[in-house]
Amino acid sequence: MEREWLFSLIPLTIGVAHLWFGVYGLRRASAIRRTGVMATGHIVRHEVTRSDEGVECVHPVAAWTTRDGRACAYPSRCGRGSSGRRLGVGTTVTVRYDPENPRRFAIQGWDAAVVDKVFTVVGAVLTAGTLVVLLVRVLTL
Repeated sequence: MEREWLFSLIPLTIGVAHLWFGVYGLRRASAIRRTGVMATGHIVRHEVTRSDEGVECVHPVAAWTTRDGRACAYPSRCGRGSSGRRLGVGTTVTVRYDPENPRRFAIQGWDAAVVDKVFTVVGAVLTAGTLVVLLVRVLTL
């Protein structure tokens, strides 16, 4: 086998990374849905991040009080483009959070698993496709 097979490690690495990120996000969302505690919160501000290409992503910051009386205010994991739908400051939202680590939370109706599902599918396709190519290459030599 020549050294060309090493180039197939690039899509394999990208596929495994995407698969890991997607599965991690889906498991995290599932755990919060199963064991999370619900609270009523409010959007207190927005955090805007800008990519190197200049694309803005707006993350609403939700504030709520936990069952044990701790005040929490954290930005959502999921953001939207600056031109997309936005939760206005003062909007009342339902938050589901991890009581042991309130930083892990989801705003119901806002945080969607679509991105995690896309990463999982893309990662699975890249990983499986690359492994099939490597297997065929090894068996035909």
